[in-house]
Amino acid sequence: MINVILADDHVLFREGIKKILSDTDDIVVTDEVGNGQTLINKVHKDACDVILLDISMPGRSGLDVLKQLMCEKPDLNVLALSMHSEEEYAERMLQAGASGYLVKQCTPNELITAIRKVSSGRKYVSSTLAERLASRFSKKSDKVLHERLSDREFEIMCLIASGKPIKEIAEELSLSSKTVSTHRAHILEKMGMKHNSELMHYALQNHFVD
Repeated sequence: MINVILADDHVLFREGIKKILSDTDDIVVTDEVGNGQTLINKVHKDACDVILLDISMPGRSGLDVLKQLMCEKPDLNVLALSMHSEEEYAERMLQAGASGYLVKQCTPNELITAIRKVSSGRKYVSSTLAERLASRFSKKSDKVLHERLSDREFEIMCLIASGKPIKEIAEELSLSSKTVSTHRAHILEKMGMKHNSELMHYALQNHFVD
């Protein structure tokens, strides 16, 4: 039996995942949490085969949580499940130690297949993402601008590019508006830009926002 811990702050979404997995004979959700810190505490006490991790929970970002989990328990199998497109976060999550990445629009069969695959210690990515990563690593080019950003800066850049104001971003990430503004200044400096409109244009070009 594959024991799964489900980490997502939306109760209705957790209920939907549990219903999907209840129809299998070999996968069971043994526990569920609504934020990253609770997940870390849970993992310290209880063993599991796979963690389904939403990367946009309140408080600490999914990337931060994943990095801590990998430092403390590098053998964990973490499957990132996110509303964000693969273009936005997949590569960073995989580099941080995730065993796979799925968008929440995936089919139930794809979710079940991914859980079974990562539980055996293998990686799971979509065929589209696999092709893009293969193409990326085959090219010997300079770093693209967004790779200069920290994980938190990249997250904030995507939110700014989606048109969200500083105050709303601060509330969503449980940060102060001053901290978000400081991150914004660093983002613009690192990317050689001056205005949010330039960030929006760059994000659209790279398919980080729709």
